[in-house]
Amino acid sequence: MRDAYIVSAVRTPGCRRGKGALAQTRPEDLLIQALNGAVEKIGLDKGEIDDVMIGCAFPEAEQGLNVGRIAVQMAGFPDSVSGATVNRFCASGLESIAQSAMRIMCGWSEVAMAGGIESMSIVPMGGNMPRPHPDWSKKNPDVYVSMGITAENVATRYKITRQMQDDFAYHSQMKAAAAQKNGLFTEILPTKAFKFTEKKDGTYVREEFIQNFDDGVRGDTTIEGLAKLRPAFSALGSVTAGNSSQTTDGAAASVIMSGDACKKYGIKPLAKLVCYVTAGVKADEMGVGPAYAIPKLLKKVGLDVKDIGLFEVNEAFASQAIYCCQQLGLYDNKAEWSSDSDSRRININGGAIALGHPLGCTGSKLAATLIANMQKKGVKYGIESMCIGGGMGAAALFELCQ
Repeated sequence: MRDAYIVSAVRTPGCRRGKGALAQTRPEDLLIQALNGAVEKIGLDKGEIDDVMIGCAFPEAEQGLNVGRIAVQMAGFPDSVSGATVNRFCASGLESIAQSAMRIMCGWSEVAMAGGIESMSIVPMGGNMPRPHPDWSKKNPDVYVSMGITAENVATRYKITRQMQDDFAYHSQMKAAAAQKNGLFTEILPTKAFKFTEKKDGTYVREEFIQNFDDGVRGDTTIEGLAKLRPAFSALGSVTAGNSSQTTDGAAASVIMSGDACKKYGIKPLAKLVCYVTAGVKADEMGVGPAYAIPKLLKKVGLDVKDIGLFEVNEAFASQAIYCCQQLGLYDNKAEWSSDSDSRRININGGAIALGHPLGCTGSKLAATLIANMQKKGVKYGIESMCIGGGMGAAALFELCQ
C-alpha cells in the first residue's frame, strides 16, 4: 500500500463546557474554522480535497444531520467535496484520520481531510434522548454505565490510590500552564467565537471575539487543593473533578495526502500515519483500553516502548491513565511524565485533565498536538492513544517526516 502523509493539522482552543469561551458558539462554526485553517495553512485549493471525515461522539441536534458534510459546505468547499460523520466515541477524531488515511493508502483518494467536533455545552454527554435497549440493559448494564464509575472500578481493582491520581493531575496542570506561558501550543488556531449579552431592554445581542488559548488550565492548582475535593461518582471513591478530564468544547482538522499529491502541490509532509489499531476490553473498566491497544500497535509495527519518543495518552481520568502507563512500564519512573522532568515522554504539555476532552474532537486534537511536539523535539516516532466508552482502546503510530 501507499503511504499517507499528514501535511497540516490544527485545532481550536479547548474551552470549558458551559462556562468557557466557546460555550455559546455552535459546533458547525467551530468546525468550519478548523477545516478552513488546515487548508489555508498549506495554501491548498479546497477543490482538490476528495472527501472529509469528521469524528463526533454525539452526532445529534446542532452537530447532527451529518455535520461532516454540512460543515464542508458551510466552509465554502465546492459541492464536489463530499463529507461524512464517524462515531467511535472518544476515538472518533482519530478514527476519522485513520479512515481518511486508508483512502489514500489504497489509492481511492489523493487528498482527503479528517477532523473532529464536540460542543459539550450544546449537546450533552449521553445525548439529548438516550434510549438504552431494555433487555440488554438488564443483561449487561456495564455498557451504559457512567464513565466515572468505570474510572472508580479501575482505581479499586488495580490499586490506583487517591494520592497517585491527584499527583498525576497536578503535574498535568503544571505542564499545561508552563506550555501556555511559553507559547508551546503552536497547533492552536485563533478561533472566532460568539457570546450573547443581554441589553437593558431585555433583548440579546451577539458579540464576536477571538479565543486563542485553552481556558480550562488551572495554573494555581496545588496538591493540597486537589486533596480537598469530594469524590464525584462514588461517596467512598477516589475519582474527583480535579483528577478527571474536563468536559470541553472544541474542533480540529487535518489534511492528508499521498506522496504523489505532496509532490504535485509542492507541500512538505509533517508526519506519516504508520498504523492504527483498536482493542476491545471489559466495558466496566473501559479506561484500560490503551494498555491493550498500544502493545497491540507496537507488536504490529515491530517496535518497543523504548523506541517511541513521545506519547499522547488521553487523560480521561487519572486512574486509567496511570494504570495504562504502569502496564507500559512508564509510570514508576516519574521522569517519564512529571512537570519537573526535561526527559518526559508522556503528555509533555499536559493532558485532558488540564486541557479538556472534547470527546469526538479529541483524537484529531491530540494528533495535531503530537505532531507539533514531534517536530519541536525532532522525535521520529510518536503514539497517541485513548480509552473509549463501551470498552475499547485505540492507538496510532506517527512517524516524523524529515
